[in-house]
Amino acid sequence: MSARVHAAGAHPSQQLDNDERLETAAAVLALLADRTRLALLQQLVEGEADVATLTEGCGAARPSVSQHLAKLRLAGLVTTRKDGRRVVYRLQHGHLKRLVTEALSVADHELGHLAPHD
Repeated sequence: MSARVHAAGAHPSQQLDNDERLETAAAVLALLADRTRLALLQQLVEGEADVATLTEGCGAARPSVSQHLAKLRLAGLVTTRKDGRRVVYRLQHGHLKRLVTEALSVADHELGHLAPHD
């Protein structure tokens, strides 16, 4: 069933809920549409990391990495915890891990590489 047909029969409050859901999903995807942020999230799929580790892994300048991490944190996609003087980042939830992994699998497919689970 198409989204248009489904939405046409929906109650107005359900349509508002779906509109909000679509807006939120679009905002998350927009955050993922940046190469540096995607590289940071790719590293965090593997586990927690501090800014120095993330900077080293993604190849961007530290101030840029810090700004991208702040955007991800403000959007609720990553969380932080203090470990002494270090700030350690991690993904907020498993859904994001799956989304990043699937996006990278699509890229592998488009590039003609075999994805790990193909």
